[in-house]
Amino acid sequence: MTAGLQTIIYPVKDIERAKALFTALLEVQPYADEPYYVGFKDAGQDVGLDPNGHAKGMTGPVPYWHVPDIRARLAALLETGAELLQDVQDVGGGRLIASVKDADGNLVGLIQDAAA
Repeated sequence: MTAGLQTIIYPVKDIERAKALFTALLEVQPYADEPYYVGFKDAGQDVGLDPNGHAKGMTGPVPYWHVPDIRARLAALLETGAELLQDVQDVGGGRLIASVKDADGNLVGLIQDAAA
């Protein structure tokens, strides 16, 4: 079981322009504002901007499913034939992420928070 889709990450080419657009859209300031990632929280959702996303194979926004055991869930997805795009990586504070591509080319992200 997952905790649902709570995070979506957009690959962006110009992080400053994207930050301005999402600030105007969401009417909130980013909670994280770094050259490598800008993150917003709005209505219980995390919206992230990744200026390195295209280089990591992101072809569009990636929904991230929050799971209690990222390694087990990733292994299950790979067993079904999903293609690994990003192996489990700690992105800070104990938060782990990974992503795969399904047989139709859709990107699927996984997140495990430190408390999980």
